[in-house]
Amino acid sequence: MQSPLNISDIFARFYAGNDALLATVSVHSECVARKAIFCADAKGLDIDREFVYEAALLHDIGVVKCDAPSIHCHGTRPYICHGIEGRAMLESLGLPRHALVCERHTGSGLSVADIISQNLPLPHRDMLPITLEEKLICYADKFFSKSGDLSQEKPLEKVLRQMESHGPDTLARFLRLHTLFS
Repeated sequence: MQSPLNISDIFARFYAGNDALLATVSVHSECVARKAIFCADAKGLDIDREFVYEAALLHDIGVVKCDAPSIHCHGTRPYICHGIEGRAMLESLGLPRHALVCERHTGSGLSVADIISQNLPLPHRDMLPITLEEKLICYADKFFSKSGDLSQEKPLEKVLRQMESHGPDTLARFLRLHTLFS
């Protein structure tokens, strides 16, 4: 699928000199975009396909600001901050809808209660996917890793275990997404 946004230019602006991370994020994000479009088509959902594709490609742009050397991230922020970092980056480019996808895709979304109870270094506000498009990208993202075989889709059982490891609320939110999109 083609995008009217020049995604390559957006990444070039923020990822200059980090080709390894760019390759990782590009493969991961393309897989997420394809899964999101596949799920929407399979369910016959009336979505903004162009936006879903673009936002899925950009949803992890903020990882470049984070410290996760195993996936070539050499920034200073904790990895959990990649959503808010991505939001700030895309808002600076005048892409507010895409920016919200960045902030709202982590886990199955993060509630302010999650943020406070886990003492996460994030603003105290809900970061839950709201629109159908946000929910779709959040869901599709859970099936692909940024390490190992990037294009290999995780089995549902593994995704469920990962969501459960973050608590019953996270798992319940994911199961609601699964009901919508599986």
